[in-house]
Amino acid sequence: MEHRLPQPCEACGLFPVVARLTGATEIVAKSAAMKGVLRRVARFAASDAPVAVLGETGTGKEVVARVLHANSQRAAEPFVPVNVAALPADLLESELFGHGKGAFTGATTARRGLFEAAARGTLFLDEVAELPLPLQAKLLRALQDGEIRRVGENRAFAVDVRIICATHRDLAARVRDGSFREDLYYRLKVLSVQVPPLRERRDDILPIAARLLAEERTRARGFTEVAKERMLGYSWPGNVRELQNAVKHGAALASGPLIDAGDLPEELLAPSAPARQSPSALRSLAEVEREHILHVLDACGGSQAEAARVLGIARNTLWRKLREYGSA
Repeated sequence: MEHRLPQPCEACGLFPVVARLTGATEIVAKSAAMKGVLRRVARFAASDAPVAVLGETGTGKEVVARVLHANSQRAAEPFVPVNVAALPADLLESELFGHGKGAFTGATTARRGLFEAAARGTLFLDEVAELPLPLQAKLLRALQDGEIRRVGENRAFAVDVRIICATHRDLAARVRDGSFREDLYYRLKVLSVQVPPLRERRDDILPIAARLLAEERTRARGFTEVAKERMLGYSWPGNVRELQNAVKHGAALASGPLIDAGDLPEELLAPSAPARQSPSALRSLAEVEREHILHVLDACGGSQAEAARVLGIARNTLWRKLREYGSA
């Protein structure tokens, strides 16, 4: 069989297929919103600057980070992910920076950390907003100086790592309430991209569901029209992760070649499901404002002066807001 190399996306120039330990991940971007994300990521790929990937839980922030890494000059080097929220603070420091022999009870040998494991590649810090304040200071020093020091050692050494972080939290709000360092915030958010929730990119729902179904061991190879209507009408508060669970549910219950509506989870079958949105699915005023400002700027061909005139705000006010969005 002829082996076909993956082709770059015509819209953004990215290779959308990235390798993982258990196979490959392909990012689906049929919607205008997601194509916009990929065009932005394509511009980031040539840089070594830190990137913050923002968005609700389950939107696919790690997949975006992997695509960014796979299309960068570091693609041949390691992509090392770590969920900051999943590790206790005392263990997290050792995991990130490593430890020296005798640094603590049980440390019988020196051990390198994830910064070293990601050398010349990318370190992906998921749920970075949960990073304890003492470790925030150490991470800031590593970003500023390009050096780390293992726990229990006095010698610092250089590391060449690109940092991509992700969070579903409002980092700016965390800075205001004192739980996240302002200097670290600006170090991490040199470049940023907002991954839209699934409810705002409905053109992606069925293509993603089809791709997920193809990965399941099931006789089902598609969905009935009624099942598709249910999926398109649902608000998906859990985003792509919830869609994945729904596909697994349908694949497990399907008795024929097509998954029917009755095979889907109960929440998709409730009569009020298409109209109801959970509070977590509702957008804040800041999110609505951001979307409108970026839409006006795009309609004005990128001219900040013209966009400011249309919006009825001062140009320096628009510039400040775009800087907050990472778009200035």
